[in-house]
Amino acid sequence: MKSALLLLYLIICILSNAQENLPIYKTEEEKLKEKTYRPPQVKVITNPPSSPVRNAAEWEEMQGVLISWKSGYENFLSQIIKYARQEATVYVHCSDSNTVRNYLNQQNIPLQNIKFIISHLNSVWIRDYGPNSVYTNDVDSLLFIDWVYNRPRPQDDASPQYIANKLNVPLYGAIQPPTDLVATGGNWMTDGFGTAFSSKLILDENATVTQYNQTPKTEQQINDIVNDFLGITRYIKMENLPYDGIHHIDMHMKLLDEETLLVGEYPTGISDGPQIEANLNYVINNFNSVFGTPYRVIRIPMPPSQSGLWPSQGAYYRTYTNSLILNKTILVPTYYTKYDTTALRIYREAMPGYKVVGINAESIISQSGAIHCTTHEIGAFNPLLISHQRLRNTDNIWTNYTVNALIKHKSGIQEARIYYRTDTLQPYSWSPMTLIDAQNNIWSGEIPVQPSGTWVYYYIWAKANNGKTQVRPLPAPEAYWKFYVFNPQKIKELNNNNFFQNVQYNNNEITLQILSQNQLKATIKLYDISGKLIDIIYKGIILQGNQEIKYSINLRSGFYFIVVETNYGTQISKFIIK
Repeated sequence: MKSALLLLYLIICILSNAQENLPIYKTEEEKLKEKTYRPPQVKVITNPPSSPVRNAAEWEEMQGVLISWKSGYENFLSQIIKYARQEATVYVHCSDSNTVRNYLNQQNIPLQNIKFIISHLNSVWIRDYGPNSVYTNDVDSLLFIDWVYNRPRPQDDASPQYIANKLNVPLYGAIQPPTDLVATGGNWMTDGFGTAFSSKLILDENATVTQYNQTPKTEQQINDIVNDFLGITRYIKMENLPYDGIHHIDMHMKLLDEETLLVGEYPTGISDGPQIEANLNYVINNFNSVFGTPYRVIRIPMPPSQSGLWPSQGAYYRTYTNSLILNKTILVPTYYTKYDTTALRIYREAMPGYKVVGINAESIISQSGAIHCTTHEIGAFNPLLISHQRLRNTDNIWTNYTVNALIKHKSGIQEARIYYRTDTLQPYSWSPMTLIDAQNNIWSGEIPVQPSGTWVYYYIWAKANNGKTQVRPLPAPEAYWKFYVFNPQKIKELNNNNFFQNVQYNNNEITLQILSQNQLKATIKLYDISGKLIDIIYKGIILQGNQEIKYSINLRSGFYFIVVETNYGTQISKFIIK
């Protein structure tokens, strides 16, 4: 009976919502319709998953991508399909597959790796209403998560069930009280490890009773919902921008990996530039990446119109961050050569080895969206997850370079390797990795030490017990991480000429006065006279120059040792408590 009612409801909607090319933003007609609109009741599991879940990041392995085919955008969408089909299965929502096939044939785009989902949709903006991929226990079963779409577009809002049925993936939905969450995919960005970003639009649209949401929610209640359904333990929310109109963060910001933020940049004081900078400062001053270190920030221009106008002057919101990372390819919106060449270069430098393709978005940007807005990736079945914090440039020319990575597959990991080279024209060598932390699936290996002046290029390879293999970055060996070794003065060991420390103990507090000639990575440990480790009192950076480190601890009378372990060697100091 419910299925029959839903079918009747959708037929009515098809007849009453025949207009094409709806923008991302609400039309005036839709604003009037909102007063009586009610979201469709679709068939989903309304309780959150019983197992812990992890919302996959965009740069992970994907089996497919969703596209909604709408007339008026054929050339733009066909160019996305042309390159996306080379990386994953393209699922095209359309009312008539023959129309799409004929157009793709005219553009000489092969139909292999393209599948069709026959359905009626209100709009092309499938990023905002498509299903979100999560995994139970990090890498086990794939699930889809839905929420209440923040537009009065019932066909769009009901569409996640089509792809869930097509792929036979369970569909969960935060769509019924008390967990009915009004949200939109363009205002959602995740690092794959429990952190998500949005503008405060998510707070605004869930704060009061509306036609979408009959249960107003506090920020904590919203946090609880995304934790239960998407595995988000840290939800970072930034102020809305004054000129972007839709307040979707994918129009000015993008995560390229677990620790790298690509941020749109306006000239000083222009348009949304000041608020973007304020939001960025809020993030970097209050939050670290999943690795516990500050986010890396890469700037990319926000281009004006060709006549020189900015969004604050009424120009369209042109952006390069509204891109799609799909396995080994990055699709980037383009507008005109003067700015496009710079944007494409920035992507290629930030993600070497990826295939970076520009797709002209002039035909669609007037509707406040581009490539990311019109696509939605689908997580792979059976993923082999690799996460690694890239090695930084170093002055270490004495000891091997340790590479740690989280490597996980539901069948277990059989083997892992580090592939490395110092010349991009030479073949890679490799060294083995070993499991050093079974509970957290951490593997570790070493790259041999290199002389000063050397660039090191490397990637990680792993094989699961079921035979599946994977690399990170995904396009490796063409893609890689790199770091530079530079220490022309060959400073090696700590000595009295380049490092001095004074130890004092008073009122249950150790005070270290340190004078260092160089900035050092250090671990400072406290031992008793028998050589037993009492505690690690500091781990981090010792700055060049003077530094004071204090540590509260209650010690008995006796002899103690302070051991400073650095990449330049070790220094030991003894002190006595009477």
